Amino acid sequence: VQLQAFGGGLAQAGGPLRLSCAASGSIFTMGWYRQAPGKQRELVATITRYGGTNYADSVKGRFTISRDNAKNMVYLQMNSLKPEDTAVYYCYASRYDGVNYWGKGTLVTVSS
Repeated sequence: VQLQAFGGGLAQAGGPLRLSCAASGSIFTMGWYRQAPGKQRELVATITRYGGTNYADSVKGRFTISRDNAKNMVYLQMNSLKPEDTAVYYCYASRYDGVNYWGKGTLVTVSS
């Protein structure tokens, strides 16, 4: 399975940005992790094929994850962005058997 992310870039603090990720095959869980400079990679949000979601506390109420199973796509709508959201965002996918996949990161920079 290959993952391709779209939509990173520069955003203003308080503004929105949307990330998309396409998977080349059927996947059970999809989501996003991020890694800021000098920090470890951390969970942002995940969503199962049946719509179950999990969010990091730091993004709850601001970010919304969704997916289109027919297209094997996952989306991350990021609102009320903060400078501390600046990071490389990685698309993530997990198969039913637990095998994980990672996409190449896409940089999100939030300016104050």
